[in-house]
Amino acid sequence: MPAEGGAEPPAPLPVGRPSPTAEERGLPDTADHLARMRAAAPLVQNITNFVAMNVMANAMLAIGASPAMVHAEDEAAEFVPLAAALSINIGTPDARWAEAMCAAAAAARAAGRPWVLDPVAVGATRFRRDLGARLLAQAPTVIRGNASEILALAGGTQAGRGADAADSVAAAEGAARDLARRSGAVVAVTGPVDFVTDGARAARVANGHPMMPRVTALGCALTGVVAAFVAEADAFDATLAAIACYGIAGEMAGATAAGPGSFQVAFLDTLAALDPDEVRARARIVAA
Repeated sequence: MPAEGGAEPPAPLPVGRPSPTAEERGLPDTADHLARMRAAAPLVQNITNFVAMNVMANAMLAIGASPAMVHAEDEAAEFVPLAAALSINIGTPDARWAEAMCAAAAAARAAGRPWVLDPVAVGATRFRRDLGARLLAQAPTVIRGNASEILALAGGTQAGRGADAADSVAAAEGAARDLARRSGAVVAVTGPVDFVTDGARAARVANGHPMMPRVTALGCALTGVVAAFVAEADAFDATLAAIACYGIAGEMAGATAAGPGSFQVAFLDTLAALDPDEVRARARIVAA
């Protein structure tokens, strides 16, 4: 799968020289990050939407993390220090959930816990725009969304339709860099080829399968997986590794699935069976 944005290919290596390692290229060792996350089995608190809860919990368990779906306003903030990381998804918010999200984000900031924001359909309504701005003010560690969501959160014009992106990843790269610099967060724009930046560094991940967007909540589940990886490592490297592992599982599941139903089952099985050596060989991460 070619990278978006017209990135120039790397210069050819001299004859006889082995291919550089990810570390030599200044990119994360995806397999090392996977092994580190699995060894820690981090407890991740997730405030997510009704559609995603089951899918997200199963995906996180399969890859090796421990999900906790804690969203009640009465306990969301209190639970944060017990977890290694927090993820917040604004997919199906109401007024009480919004207050729980903001309180949990503030608690994560106070406790020094990394947290990941998934600004689902943030540009669709005034309520979501206001909630997105409130959460952004709580300094998320990572922001993961589709191109239209990142454009909207950054304050730009976007063509999203609810939770669906109508903008290309390439169209959101400039906004992602600017948002990363202003917020201090790592910003991940996910799509056919993903773009990840911390405002100074940037890379693209070309792993994935076309069947993935056809299974509801797989994108939401990725946010929880990113939180699990970020709990144990540098946010930029860990985000790249999480997205690559997730995409590799999609590629492997797509090779055997007959449609979205069988893909979902195969995807969970593949997440659980991911082999670090195969992950290292299949990861397609390039500097941008």
